[in-house]
Amino acid sequence: MTAAGLDSGLLSPVRAGTPVEALVSDESWVRAMLDTEAALVRAQARLGTVPAGAARTITAVAAEAALDVRELALASRETANPVVGLVQAFTRRVAQVDATAAEFVHRGSTSQDVLDTAAMLVARRALRPTIADLDKSAEALGSSARAHRDTPMPGRTLALHAVPTTFGLKAAGWRELLLDARRRLARVADEGLPVSLGGAAGTLAGYLEYAAVDGAGADAAYPTRLLEAFAAETGLAVPVLPWHSLRTPLADLAAALAFTAGALGRLAVDVQTLARTEVGEVAEPAAAGRGASSAMPHKRNPVLSTMIRAAALQVPALSGALTQCMVTEDERSAGAWHAEWLLLRECLRLVGGAAHTAVELTAGLQVRPERMRANLDLTDSQIVSERIAARLAPRLGRARAKELLSRASAEADGSGRPLAGVLADLVPEVPADEIAGLCDPTAYLGAAPALVDRALGG
Repeated sequence: MTAAGLDSGLLSPVRAGTPVEALVSDESWVRAMLDTEAALVRAQARLGTVPAGAARTITAVAAEAALDVRELALASRETANPVVGLVQAFTRRVAQVDATAAEFVHRGSTSQDVLDTAAMLVARRALRPTIADLDKSAEALGSSARAHRDTPMPGRTLALHAVPTTFGLKAAGWRELLLDARRRLARVADEGLPVSLGGAAGTLAGYLEYAAVDGAGADAAYPTRLLEAFAAETGLAVPVLPWHSLRTPLADLAAALAFTAGALGRLAVDVQTLARTEVGEVAEPAAAGRGASSAMPHKRNPVLSTMIRAAALQVPALSGALTQCMVTEDERSAGAWHAEWLLLRECLRLVGGAAHTAVELTAGLQVRPERMRANLDLTDSQIVSERIAARLAPRLGRARAKELLSRASAEADGSGRPLAGVLADLVPEVPADEIAGLCDPTAYLGAAPALVDRALGG
């Protein structure tokens, strides 16, 4: 079995073959660690503690190095993290080019600095396409909301018809959730992914000592200058303190990913519900062979929303476990830090896969206004009982209006007569044509169209 075959995505179709899958692969983590090592030595060279030539050599070797990922994984069983083996292998590669430059690989650093910084690089690289996909889905939902601003459909509460709404308002709600998720992810990506620079126990002692040994001087400002140079080289944020055991960056990222999963899951569940055979108000975009059942040829299952929902159900548990890893001990944890890595990767690729899947779902969603109208008529105007009661109360009194409406609904159900006709007989003081108008569900949309306008910015 090849290294890639260890996790081919067979049990996680939502992310199989999507951009995010490659961006969080083992190979991508190794690439991020090599990029971290190169960025660190360039930062040290900026401050004069590493020869510029050595930094150029290390950066060039890092850019071309193709380390054996499986070999690194097996070696990590002896050290509990992959950085030790990576540094050894990388140093050998550099030494083959320039033995002197090899002396400056990982100078003063520690495994957690490298792996945490690499994790932030992996996260940022994975968040970029995820955010872009959320933008695409939001745009598609905006178009749908605009097109169906006034398309009436049943509003449902506790699984039953409540009052009419519009499909435009529903689509605008989905869009707003995705925009909320996009803002959270963008805030984390832009401000909340810092470099890690603490040394063995969060004091930067190793960096300071090597700076003194190299004769560049290690004054009080050196740690800040090194941190800022490192952040500039990676494009990551500058933390206030070393965060080996202060796991705020991971907790913030976990929260944003969990929210995004929930937003996408909300969309998926609604699509599944509205696509039910007996509802039929929407359908997923069709594609040859998609949704086929192994036993029932007539079925076209809603596979896009199913994959999104499956991801949405997993991410909160994984992100909760990631947040739980904040409970660390001492200056570096024996286990809590190590538990984060797979949790983070799975959250990133599930959310990224779900966001990518949502683009196709939202862009090709089939909306069926005729089924929405037919479903509005299922209860023969009882869906607007709230409106009728409100209009009759001033004339009949609130209690009598409610009592008559209950009687009329029961009689309409039992006799099969239209509610408007039954109600006209029971309330002769109200003109029949007025009652008929009150019973029209398409005329009771409240502020739904205006709310769509508000959500879309007018």
